[in-house]
Amino acid sequence: MGLIVIIVIANSKGGVGKSTIAVHLAAWLHEQGYRVILADCDAQQSSSEWAKEAVPAVRSVSLPDPDAILDRLPLLDQEADFVIADGPGSNTETSRALLLRADLALVPCKASMLEVRALTQATNVLRQAQDIRGGVPRAMIALTMIGKTYRLTQDMKDAATALGLTVATSGLTQRQVYADAPGQGAVVWKLGSRGKDAAEEVDALFAELLPGKRTMYVNGRQTRKAVA
Repeated sequence: MGLIVIIVIANSKGGVGKSTIAVHLAAWLHEQGYRVILADCDAQQSSSEWAKEAVPAVRSVSLPDPDAILDRLPLLDQEADFVIADGPGSNTETSRALLLRADLALVPCKASMLEVRALTQATNVLRQAQDIRGGVPRAMIALTMIGKTYRLTQDMKDAATALGLTVATSGLTQRQVYADAPGQGAVVWKLGSRGKDAAEEVDALFAELLPGKRTMYVNGRQTRKAVA
């Protein structure tokens, strides 16, 4: 695996939890001592507005169009350990520009067979970028809005495999605390006991996405585990 700096949260479909994942990932990495920049590439600018309250120490920048992304994103990765880019819900050219610069793509998807099948269209741009760049960016599906009785079926695994993607074993369940967090200007682990379970699943997802990036504690002192 090459050096991962630019992580794009990508799905051309809206309402799948992109901003939730982008802000929490930026905060998760920041709290481990990494230098993080959040690049908001969605016209609504929802993730940057949320992040300014939830994690003000993380720098937010707006990259409103494909040219800005192609020109500026590689420069941002020289200023931070990680750049988290929140992609739009519809603009194909913006998505293409992001994936042409990404080291890693996390693809949020609602947990249903219909949604996974719909990824065939949503990931066309991802496959084009991988063809151009020789397999880069690596990509993983993250299931979101998972119901209490949900089970990952073999059909869903097969659909993801057909797209050349893996499905993270960790995902985000349907919880009110995720919907409340932007209005509270916080991430879920800052919302007390009601955010505890959400915080645990967020941590599990990101640790799976970035193995070796989690901060470890040795004899009470903070140390960073070697990158896998």
